[in-house]
Amino acid sequence: MPQPKFHGPLPQPGTIAPTLRYVKQDKTEGTLSDHRGQVVILLTFPSVETSTCALETRTFNKHATDLGATVLAVTADLHYSLKRFCAAEGIANVETGSDFRYQDMARVWGAAISEGNMLGLNGRITWVIDKEGVVRYLEVAKELGSEPDYEAALNAAKGLL
Repeated sequence: MPQPKFHGPLPQPGTIAPTLRYVKQDKTEGTLSDHRGQVVILLTFPSVETSTCALETRTFNKHATDLGATVLAVTADLHYSLKRFCAAEGIANVETGSDFRYQDMARVWGAAISEGNMLGLNGRITWVIDKEGVVRYLEVAKELGSEPDYEAALNAAKGLL
């Protein structure tokens, strides 16, 4: 499946990260600003219920163990699904959040797919945000079913620590 078109525009490197609110697994609200002062690898993708998205989450969970940066995955999945997935997969190093309530990832960040049978879900996008809240790295997967460039994202984060 080729790269989808997005609601856009996506926040670009050098810009201040926009508002991002999400629902945590315990139903409380989380925000990107809660992570100010931390380097954040911010992920979005269609759903942890798909094999590539699940693999991406497991891979970042493995690499985040000693990274020193926060990995945050915000998807359209409900918080119930995210909680079940993380418990079943032993995901302890990736914070997950649901975009269902506020849709900031989809609309403010422009990550919602704007056409086709995945309309309304988020695309596979990775950002790295520095401690001051500035976007320093952006990758849009070449195809929706492709994994991100883990090494590039991890190196971008390590360069900011």
